[in-house]
This record gives sequence, structure tokens and C-alpha cells, in this order.
Amino acid sequence: MTERRPAVLVIGTDRYALEACVRRDLDAVVVVGAAHWDNGLIEIPESLRVVRVDNQLDPEHIVTALHRHGLADVGWDAVHTGDENALVAAALLAKHLGCPTIGASTAAHFRDKSVQKRAIAAAGLRTARTTLVEDVYDVSAITELPYPRAVLKPVAGAATERTVALSDVARLHAVSRQYAAARIPERTFLLEEFSPGDEWVVDGVLFEGEVLFCAVSRYGVPCLTTITENLPLSQRRFDPDRDAWAYDAAVPFATAALEALGLRRGVFHMELFHDKESGDLIFGECAARRGGALTHEEIQAKFGVHLGDCAVMCSLDRRPEIDVKLRPEVVGGGYLTGPPGVLVRCPIAAELRELPGVEFARIEQPYGIRVADGLAGTDQRLGQVLVSAASAEELDARLATVRAWFTERVVTVPDGATTRELRAWQRVTSPQDDLRDTLWR
Repeated sequence: MTERRPAVLVIGTDRYALEACVRRDLDAVVVVGAAHWDNGLIEIPESLRVVRVDNQLDPEHIVTALHRHGLADVGWDAVHTGDENALVAAALLAKHLGCPTIGASTAAHFRDKSVQKRAIAAAGLRTARTTLVEDVYDVSAITELPYPRAVLKPVAGAATERTVALSDVARLHAVSRQYAAARIPERTFLLEEFSPGDEWVVDGVLFEGEVLFCAVSRYGVPCLTTITENLPLSQRRFDPDRDAWAYDAAVPFATAALEALGLRRGVFHMELFHDKESGDLIFGECAARRGGALTHEEIQAKFGVHLGDCAVMCSLDRRPEIDVKLRPEVVGGGYLTGPPGVLVRCPIAAELRELPGVEFARIEQPYGIRVADGLAGTDQRLGQVLVSAASAEELDARLATVRAWFTERVVTVPDGATTRELRAWQRVTSPQDDLRDTLWR
């Protein structure tokens, strides 16, 4: 008798989870919301079935779609998502479908930052003090900041979007008016104490309460600085041997934090602040899914660990098979950006891979997209590169060289230009194309 293939319901287009489903010959159905479908960057393997919904974050949309497609009575073995915003929906659906699940309560601890930090503080771990703002449209009751330096952020946000640093209450009231005038959809915010220091990241795999794998890294500058100073995000992986001090500090802290938050299996992405003056670690936030940017690619390059496969195995309640193959090179990644305007040309991934130290590249925006002037969140970019080098200093230099090379070759049509200015831009950008006025001769 042929053994039944495990049936997995995948919410969203998690590229490396989809790759794992194909490689393991899983009977996977991929639920794709309208926004993700319209983006179109991540291609879904032909062997996987696609179910489209209006909103992949809403359990009602998913359950009704399963009925609509005759999939309501499938004996599902797992529900998986790599979508930060779908964690609670995935937990609820897994319970409904009789699949292993971290549970909606645990999922809530990884979505709501006020719930998360309350649990961390109760466990005796250092984290920022917080004040809940029930409605960011009206902060009139706050007449002074509760902390000398504060950060305002959505209570369940991601990618540092709508996150601002505050030094006085007047700035808080100004941001409130700005958000109310823009009618932003998020209303519940968190006002928290500013955390000093470098921003570190701990990415890992957890099963039955045991941390099976951890990779520690640091951002080039903290994410909030990236936004406020309009800088492209960068990240460098610490080496377990050369940077053993970082692992000695971060891994026990991360393990205690995961226990406080109730996660016992899955892939996690935790952000910490390293106070250089005291040497202390301060909990920032943690997600119960794989990190964004090039987290997967960097970890596969440095350690030989496939986080997508680990995540799918954990969703099936199976212990991941992890065989670390540590490379000596320093590995890191960074975002690629360009001047504001409408994108008409940029280097492709194959050209980037020819540059010294570049092992991987991905261009994520198509021609015709509008490149914004300034950053609204850490996810804003044209593409990404993964770079390796013999030292951290060489890595930084190579990444800077790649970015300069890329930016010089990005062509955008400038916003707000007059027709005369566009003609001048065209003559510089495409001198081989003669579009001047002509007379009958």
C-alpha cells in the first residue's frame, strides 16, 4: 500500500517553505491573498495547488475557500505560515483542522508587543517599559512622556513601519494628528522606553522546548536609525568561534525569552539590544517565524541550515534534521536602493553576482515601480545582496562598493520634473536616442 503524502496547508508565499514542500513531496495547498497574488514576485511551484482568497489573514476567507474548492474534509497534517500577520489565523485554523499548533494564545504573544513585553518583564528579563495607547488618533490624555526618550510603534506592527522616536510630548501629539489625518488603519499603538545599544538578532529553531540551532547577528545600525536616517538595512552574521562572546550572551537570553513566551517548537526571529556600556542585553521583540530580508540565505550560506525545511517540519510536529556545516568566511547581507522616481532600469542579479564577494542577489521590484523618496519601513528596497569576506571590515567595504556600483546604474524618471527637465534628463540618460525638435530640410 502506498503511504499517504502528508497534507500541508500553507498560508502565503513563503518561498523556502514551498521549496521544502516540493523537495519532501508533500501534498501542499497554498492559500494566496489578493495583495500577495498581485505582487507576483514569488513563483509558486507548479506541483503545488493554489487557492486564492481576498485576504489570507482572515480565517473566514480561508475556511470558506476550502469549502468552495472541496478541501474542507481533507485530513490535514499541518498548517504553516511564514506571514507575520497570519500567525494567529494559522494557529486558529490548525486547531479547527485538527493539526499540531502552537495555539492562538502563544501566537498572540508573538504578535502583540504589549503582551510580549509584559511576559518578558514578568520572567525577570530586561526589556523596555511600555505604555499602551488605545487610539493613536487621540493622545490628548498624555500630557508628558512617561520616559525621557520614547518610541511609538503599532502594537502588532512589522518592518519598523509607522515607528518614530520621541523626545517630547509635542512630537507625540504631532504624529497623532498626522496619523489621524492620513486615516491609517492601525489605531492601537505602544509607547515604549527607548532601548540603547547595537541591535542584535537571534534566528533559530526550537523543538519540544529545546533550541536545536541558533545564529546570532547584528544590524549595521538599529532598525529605527535605518528609518530615521534613510539608510539601507545591513546585517552581519556573528561567527560561533570568532564571536563566541556574542553567542555566550545571546543564546541563554534568547532561550529564557522563548520559554517566557511559551513557544516550544518552530522557527523564531528575535531582536535584542546590546548595551555596550553595561554589556547587558535588552529584549526588543520576537517573531514565531523565519526572519525577513536575507535571513534564510545568510544562514544557509554560513551554516548550511535550511530554515524553510525546519519550519515545515516543525509545523508537521516532526523534529527537524539539522546538520550544521560552518563556513569560516564572514557572511552578511544588505538592501539595494536607488534615487526616487519611476524605475526604468537597474542591474540584474546575474550582473551583481559577478562582483567580488557577492554570492547571491535578488532584484525585487519591476521596471515601472515608483521608488519613494525616504523610507517608510525596513522592507523598502529594490533588491538585496549576500556578501562574504575574510573579515568584518572587508565585508563592510565590499557591501559599500556593491551598493555604490548598483546605485550608479539605477535609472529612474525623476518625480515632479517639467517637460524641459525631462528632456534634459533624457539626453543625459539615453544620449544615443535623439529626440530633439526637427525642421524640414
